[in-house]
Amino acid sequence: MDSLYNWTPLIELIFIGTLLALLPAGWVLLRNLRKSPIRRYQALMVLTLFLTFDLILFGAFTRLTDSGLGCPDWPGCYGHATPLGASNAIEIALTAMPTGPVTHTKAWVEMVHRYLASGVGALILMLTLFAWRLNFEFRNQEIPSFAISSWLSTLTLFWVCVQGAFGAWTVTMKLFPIIVTAHLVGGLVLLSLLSLQFFLNNQKYFSIQRVVFSRRLRALAWVGLLVLSIQVLSGGWVSTNYAVLACSDFPKCQNSWWPSMNFSQGFEVWRELGMTSQENPIDFAALTAIHMTHRLLSILVFICLGLFAWFLNSKNLLRSQSRWLILLLTLQFMTGLGNILLDWPLFSAVMHTGGAAALVLVLTWTLVASRTTGAGLDDSIDNLTGFNNHK
Repeated sequence: MDSLYNWTPLIELIFIGTLLALLPAGWVLLRNLRKSPIRRYQALMVLTLFLTFDLILFGAFTRLTDSGLGCPDWPGCYGHATPLGASNAIEIALTAMPTGPVTHTKAWVEMVHRYLASGVGALILMLTLFAWRLNFEFRNQEIPSFAISSWLSTLTLFWVCVQGAFGAWTVTMKLFPIIVTAHLVGGLVLLSLLSLQFFLNNQKYFSIQRVVFSRRLRALAWVGLLVLSIQVLSGGWVSTNYAVLACSDFPKCQNSWWPSMNFSQGFEVWRELGMTSQENPIDFAALTAIHMTHRLLSILVFICLGLFAWFLNSKNLLRSQSRWLILLLTLQFMTGLGNILLDWPLFSAVMHTGGAAALVLVLTWTLVASRTTGAGLDDSIDNLTGFNNHK
């Protein structure tokens, strides 16, 4: 296991990632040089959110092109910071296994993903330092519009470090399904944390009133987020086990409404890719069970989020969010169907991941923009965040 971790190129990788972060960050800060510190912070947050979303898409691209082991060590590529220095080692691996996971193209895809990830990490570190600095400078001043949470920024920084660890384990544990799934879900959690900061800060800075929901409507929003989270886990499990092609027809699967399925084997968590915990090849029925579970859960997601969007429209509440929900649910249906009927095309598969990430963003936006009447959880959150001071 020690040979899988070569820390020598780590400094070079950090340098490349920091450089990638400083170039766009410097441009954004220069464009907002004459604006208030909070507006500069928000501009840097928008950049980080945008690149994090791109990183999730590129992570899906890396996985779907089988480039996850393009460089089978970490953090470098055969002990080098770029595939250029590893070209001889890549050639040897390619000669020994022409159809294997290592090629020059896959090595570049994998390393670009790592560069982008380190760049996002550097941006989040900048945001955290920025938040603590601003809180320190204004600690003795009453500025109603100032609402940057240094603790939430710190939690995000901690989480991106956790993501980095899972990224390393993804490689060193040879695409262990549960690790890859956790890495995918962790990326969406990171996106949610960043979007939560952005929407809260933007709302407080401009003193935007939160829309009042009934308790039932607010509960439906939380149920929708819970169901979506379970579906994201299911989708990650489908993708990491390559179970998309277990069913190539729709709405039936293998020309049956209920094909042969092995749920116990399909949802055996701790096992290697394509194998059971007893190191036997996984049954096709297990892959079918994984695929069909995702299909059935998608029905629940469409019902919950579809109803929620319909209620928002009918009550004339948060129309922008409701329209985005409808658009994204349609996108998810079309790309999911395309994955099945068109033999898992790369563009459709990447867009399906992007749609899930966008749904997380919209639901976070909706929950931040709304509150229930009376005392309860929302008021407790308001008191902790200081939102009540700005109503």
